[in-house]
Amino acid sequence: MVFGRSKRGDRPAPAEPVTLKILVAGGFGVGKTTLVGAVSEIRPLRTEEVLTEASRPVDSIAGVEAKSTTTVAMDFGRITINDGLVLYLFGTPGQDRFWFLWDELATGALGAVVLADTRRLENSFAAIDYFERRGIPFTVAVNCFDDAERYPVETVREALDLDGGIPVLLCDARQRESARDVLISVVEHAMHTAARAPADR
Repeated sequence: MVFGRSKRGDRPAPAEPVTLKILVAGGFGVGKTTLVGAVSEIRPLRTEEVLTEASRPVDSIAGVEAKSTTTVAMDFGRITINDGLVLYLFGTPGQDRFWFLWDELATGALGAVVLADTRRLENSFAAIDYFERRGIPFTVAVNCFDDAERYPVETVREALDLDGGIPVLLCDARQRESARDVLISVVEHAMHTAARAPADR
């Protein structure tokens, strides 16, 4: 019997992980930058600028009076879900005047998170409408601020007039595990939506 050492070249190369693009969207001051920062395994890229007196007539801080900075382009982070899946996260700016950037950021996205704040739930409608009109699967994540009243998921769903198939979760954008669960929900929902698409044609 002949024994020989296998050559390194004989071993199959490890498979490259699947990389997916996820948007983190929502109204001004809802916690998009916080969520990306909490979950990212790399130092997140942030494009925050200090709010000035000149911006006050344009950017309403009602309900988030303590906010002192705002995202003016995007946030970027990365999280490895497992050996075969890596998510690239793109946080959108929240103010109306920066929405022209959303189309660029949405290109190639598998799905999105719409972060919501029950104190200013109406600020979620624009993001929900954006993804519905473009057919981009999304999950609504209610960011449970310390001073915000808690509502059952179905109450939030009804208030936002969401289809029953759209996932709605409660989360704490500051907590890595909570943010990770939201992102997994987006991926699962997008995959289920894609699997149903041929049957709907």
